[in-house]
Amino acid sequence: MKEPSILFQPEDDMDFIPIIPLNENEGDNGPEIVIPDELPLLPLRNTVLFPGVVLPITVGRDKSIKAINDAYKADKLVGVVAQKDSNVEDPTVTDLEDIGTVARIIKMIKMPDGGTTVIIQGKKRFKIASITTEDPYFKARIQLLEEDDSPKLEDFEAYVANIKDLATQIIQLSPNIPSDAAIILKNIENPSFLIHFISSNLNTELVEKQKLLEMNNIEARADLLMQLLQRELQFAELKNKVTTKTKTELDKQQREYFLQQQMKSIKEELGGDTNDREIRDMRNKAEAMKWSEAAKEMFKKGIEKLERMHPSTPDYSVVYNHLDLLLDLPWGTFTKDLYDLRKARKILDHDHYGMHKVKERILEYLAVLKLKGDMKSPILCFIGPPGIGKTSLGRSIASAIERKYVRISLGGLHDESEIRGHRKTYIGAMPGRILQSLRKIKSSNPVVILDEIDKVGTDFRGDPSSALLEVLDPEQNHTFYDNYLELEYDLSKVLFIATANDINNIQPALRDRLEIIDLSGYAVEEKIEIAKRHLLPKQKDAHGLKNIPLKVSDKVLEKIIQDYTRESGVRELDRYLASVMRYEAKEYALKEKVKSTVTANDIEKILGKPRFSNEMYKVANMPGVAVGLAWTYVGGDILFVETSLSDGKGELKLTGNLGNVMKESAATALTWLQSNAKKQDIDTTLFEKKTIHVHVPEGATPKDGPSAGVTMMSAICSALTGRRVKPYLAMTGEITLRGQVLPVGGIKEKVLAARRAGLKEIILCWQNEKDIQEIDSTFIKGLKFHYVKTMQQVLDLALV
Repeated sequence: MKEPSILFQPEDDMDFIPIIPLNENEGDNGPEIVIPDELPLLPLRNTVLFPGVVLPITVGRDKSIKAINDAYKADKLVGVVAQKDSNVEDPTVTDLEDIGTVARIIKMIKMPDGGTTVIIQGKKRFKIASITTEDPYFKARIQLLEEDDSPKLEDFEAYVANIKDLATQIIQLSPNIPSDAAIILKNIENPSFLIHFISSNLNTELVEKQKLLEMNNIEARADLLMQLLQRELQFAELKNKVTTKTKTELDKQQREYFLQQQMKSIKEELGGDTNDREIRDMRNKAEAMKWSEAAKEMFKKGIEKLERMHPSTPDYSVVYNHLDLLLDLPWGTFTKDLYDLRKARKILDHDHYGMHKVKERILEYLAVLKLKGDMKSPILCFIGPPGIGKTSLGRSIASAIERKYVRISLGGLHDESEIRGHRKTYIGAMPGRILQSLRKIKSSNPVVILDEIDKVGTDFRGDPSSALLEVLDPEQNHTFYDNYLELEYDLSKVLFIATANDINNIQPALRDRLEIIDLSGYAVEEKIEIAKRHLLPKQKDAHGLKNIPLKVSDKVLEKIIQDYTRESGVRELDRYLASVMRYEAKEYALKEKVKSTVTANDIEKILGKPRFSNEMYKVANMPGVAVGLAWTYVGGDILFVETSLSDGKGELKLTGNLGNVMKESAATALTWLQSNAKKQDIDTTLFEKKTIHVHVPEGATPKDGPSAGVTMMSAICSALTGRRVKPYLAMTGEITLRGQVLPVGGIKEKVLAARRAGLKEIILCWQNEKDIQEIDSTFIKGLKFHYVKTMQQVLDLALV
């Protein structure tokens, strides 16, 4: 229902107070009021006047003021009609409704602002028969509409009671309507006036009010009014529910606000708000940062956002942690490189025995850096077997040039976000490992070891090796983008050193960005030196024997290396020396003394019987057995190839867990021997009557590659001719159907493995001679090398 108001408002936006006459029936046309056939018309914009209802209205239009003045001077009667469209400023005849209410002007008041306010009371409904005059105001000939007789239906009283109840409920639910209005409703007894009074105050569309006015039948009017009241009641209930809920939420917010203000006051009494101090400290710290313009702008926006946020909001910690990273990263902070090449060489030589090629490369890098003053750091990659010191070499390089050192293990890494970081909007987001490492060591030019780069995994979470492409490209890494930081960071001054065991497992695009430096395994002599210089002192110290005179001779160390280890590196040797030191520590603890020298007999007592022996190579070979050399990612190894003939249909049988390439080498060797059977004095009928079975022992170990081609051909030829293979002889090389021997890789590893095994002669392709020349002559002392071009030369040398 409309809110009663004590203010008179203009017609354009009119609200009104219904004034109830003392006599409800005064609304009817009494004998003292004579309504003429022609009346001046007063158009109203926003309301409909009902019979019996009193309205105060403010008249603003010139036409309306003239009509009111003339009517007030005459009989004080005027015809009130509603406009069809309230937006029309100057209505014409077509803009007026046909049915209105005759109104009597009760009082006319001149307002101080020059406006005129009139109080009118509806008397009788009428219909416009015709418009007689349009100027200076509308005059119309009217036809009065009679009301139907009061209904005689018994249930009409229930209608009236229901209308009163609905109106009362609406008044109770509407806080802006005075509760006195409900008392007024209860005291209205005339049903027709009750309907008019409630219709006038109903908060509904003008069209619906006009429809109520036009209805002659009081029952129909009561029925429509009841429907409108039901709708208004539902709206009032919903509005009341929403208002109550909103008020509750506002009360809660106000309560929280007051509590926060109290907390703030308490914190100020205790010495200031913690968050304000944090933000102030951040600003002070930022003033000393050597930031780019992009970083400055990002920090400025972030700190402004942080100041506007309450610490309890979830995003506060996200923004705070991001700004904290910005402040913690070493923007433009570099350690000063040491360009003393002699000192650097001493440090490298002290920390690692051998590795001359790597050390020379590091010294070259330092020399360029010293002369130029600045250069993009190369991306070095150390490839070699486990346990040869690739990772520790990186630490030595950092020490030599006095840079900070950090190691990032990539083994088993399968999430790309570990490199690039997560977006900071994710829960638990953090920067990538690269930036985390720089943040930790506070330097933008450290030595970073990317350990086990060949063991990076790939799955549905992304490909970390692809993410490393940007990190490890000197042309791109000055603008490395981290998802968490959301800024470019310069990594061009970082010296990245990658380590790997197998180059074939590195993604080709990544391998192209690396400067590969091969680190081959150690010879026995090198291992003895490493044990004396590094391993023994370390293990003595670790077992509490540092100050106790205890010597291990070179012969004893050689025995441990040859009889108990088969490796390229020194990890296994280190473990055996640890076993020896543990035994000596136990002896010292029990007897309080130990022998000053560890002998070979002591070694067998401590470590048990030798695990490996070279005796197997000294036994006279039977026909069909040849010794080959193999390369594995853990170093070189010895490979036996056994061939046997049995009655059959000329088939070739291969066993020993061989790969496709190795099987093809055997098939190639057999085909060449069939083609050259007469030259080799081979009975050609053997190829038809015998099954040739080639087996490579240690069948549980997968074997593949072309380098066993010459070994398989020699073994098959030995079996077919009955000639034995020369003792203490090993061979390696790829074969072709034309009878040529091709070069293979891993020569140093294979040669060192042959020497460890006690072999004396090695057959190689002539193109591998350059690889032999790179090996220190002291490591291959006693070995004889045969360089061949054809498979015929191999057979001439190998078969006795």
